[in-house]
Amino acid sequence: MRNNSTDYRDIFLHYVPLMDVRAPVEFDKGAFPLAINRPLMNDSERERIGTCYKQHGQQAAIELGHQLVSGTTRQQRIEAWAEFADSRPAGLLYCFRGGLRSQITQQWLKSEAGIDYPRVIGGYKALRSYLIDVTDKAVAECDFVLIGGLTGSGKTQVLTGLPNALDLEGHANHRGSSFGKHATPQPAQISFENALAIDILKKCAQGENRFVLEDEGRVVGSRAIPLGLFRGMQHYPMVWLEESFERRVERILQDYVIDLCAEFIQVHGIESGFVVFSERLRESLFSILKRLGGERYQRLAALMDAALVEQEKSGGVDLHRAWISGLLGEYYDPMYAFQRDSKGARIEFAGDHGAVMQYLQERRTRNL
Repeated sequence: MRNNSTDYRDIFLHYVPLMDVRAPVEFDKGAFPLAINRPLMNDSERERIGTCYKQHGQQAAIELGHQLVSGTTRQQRIEAWAEFADSRPAGLLYCFRGGLRSQITQQWLKSEAGIDYPRVIGGYKALRSYLIDVTDKAVAECDFVLIGGLTGSGKTQVLTGLPNALDLEGHANHRGSSFGKHATPQPAQISFENALAIDILKKCAQGENRFVLEDEGRVVGSRAIPLGLFRGMQHYPMVWLEESFERRVERILQDYVIDLCAEFIQVHGIESGFVVFSERLRESLFSILKRLGGERYQRLAALMDAALVEQEKSGGVDLHRAWISGLLGEYYDPMYAFQRDSKGARIEFAGDHGAVMQYLQERRTRNL
């Protein structure tokens, strides 16, 4: 039998398969990218055992657990674990602290399925603490630079071309603006933080110690950037990406209309997908009504409605340029221009896509 593991770094660097035997409610609150939930107890069983533990102590709770997870239920769970172990022989299992639940899972796998399967010592809590330390250490020891720019300037496009980029919006599954929701939901807050930390860990292992981030607010959608990193972002130097108004309109059209509509259709089907996409677009505009003001909102909403009617009728998207242009010129550009002025002292370079990409590539390797 392979040994139980405390090599948390190796687990994340080498994509070790992880079987999470916590209850689904625990898993949903936060998990690791490669973990699969194969619980020892479901949510109601866990709740009943927890109540018993508080009222009557550990031994009574253990006895109740064996009563609840017995017979066919027990056999089905052992079969699910065995399937995981057989298909992922290099994996590990864990519970919250690496204690009783993971030990019981190990024992039943051995006695009932003949499988020796190692566990993570310290469990989920130890893995989570390790990843928090990874992010904190990077903030303390690594170099960071931010990419800023007006809405639609293509900051994400630059990030995807850099080997030392950390894509906060990618990990949060959100584009960061009021219109930034995708067709699929955002990960749990803890899952977002875990995925970001693993990204940092892997890039550091490849020799990176200078990272590029997009300039973001405290939250990306509804996911908060780790506090230490966000505090650092208030002081990191910046590179400003410049792009023409016309190209920004076209990029917004592609990202927030054409591509987003395709996302919703893929998830919900052709008819329902377009309906949900249209609702999402209207909701996004409505969410900034107070900041737009009533008259401006009504005007842009009418332009958006006309564009959506035409898109549904013919598939054409040309009319969307009207509300996009109005929103950029009247709302986003003045807001970002103010932010640029307030951060001007930190901007160490400004230029178009090619110039910014070249600057950041050179910056990655030169002595600072």
